[in-house]
Amino acid sequence: MAVLLMIITILAVLLLVFVLVKYLNAIIDTLTSIGGNGKSYLAKLRLGLRAIETETGHLPTQVTQLNETLTNIANGLTVVDNELEQSINGALKQDQ
Repeated sequence: MAVLLMIITILAVLLLVFVLVKYLNAIIDTLTSIGGNGKSYLAKLRLGLRAIETETGHLPTQVTQLNETLTNIANGLTVVDNELEQSINGALKQDQ
């Protein structure tokens, strides 16, 4: 009886391993078709995103310079605004 149970257990384990290998191969095939080769949509998307990353890599330094320039312009416009305000006030005082 023990030998029969041992044989059934071994056959069940072999069947489990066989089914596991079969489904793992099916999963691998599915994942390969999604993004494993260079012709898949995922590979094309990855290539496009890499190109965008390369093309926009210089933006952080340029944006910092742009922010500094715009801050200087804003300060200059504040001075111009103050001068125009004084001119308007002077013109209004002359009218009175």
